[in-house]
Amino acid sequence: MADGTLRTEEDLRGTYAMPGDPVLAKDIRHIDAHCARFIELSPFCVIGTSRADGFGDVSPRGGAPGFVHVLDKTHLAMPDRPGNNRLDTLGNITANPAVGLLFFLPGVNEMLRVNGTASISTDPELMARFDAEARPPLSVMVFEVKEAYMHCAKAIKRAGLWDPAAQIERADFPSLGQIMRDQLSLDVEAELIDQALDQDARDNLY
Repeated sequence: MADGTLRTEEDLRGTYAMPGDPVLAKDIRHIDAHCARFIELSPFCVIGTSRADGFGDVSPRGGAPGFVHVLDKTHLAMPDRPGNNRLDTLGNITANPAVGLLFFLPGVNEMLRVNGTASISTDPELMARFDAEARPPLSVMVFEVKEAYMHCAKAIKRAGLWDPAAQIERADFPSLGQIMRDQLSLDVEAELIDQALDQDARDNLY
């Protein structure tokens, strides 16, 4: 550790104190009524996966509140809506089923963490749960819950994430069309790329 790198758990514990009993006890390892209500109200979550070689990925997922369904105390289902077809998350799950989910509620500083394993299904009965949307999902991710607990508000409070005063003016950051034009050296006006992206978003919203 001469270079300051913390390489082992022992190294880490030389810097960080052991967690208190309440921190460890809050992992209830199933979806109780409070977790279920949080998921029912949540319109947004992020899902962390990793490839067979260990390379990690985090992907956003969103929909109408409750777009993730609680099947029972240890299983969740999330529809996979049309996207960019890179299949980063789905491909990772086929290689390594371990996943982490972080659910958000707009205006609520606490978050819900759910860790476990995932599989991908096209079971007709499962797919039918999501037929109410304008376009059915191409598949459904099924999560087996191994850990579930509420995450404290510190990060959201520090970020001021829900504070309108913390929002930046959209004009203060380049549009995605401008970013793509620059990064890919495209000989197309950024406005045209933005228009195409907006149309694709409207066409594939659900």
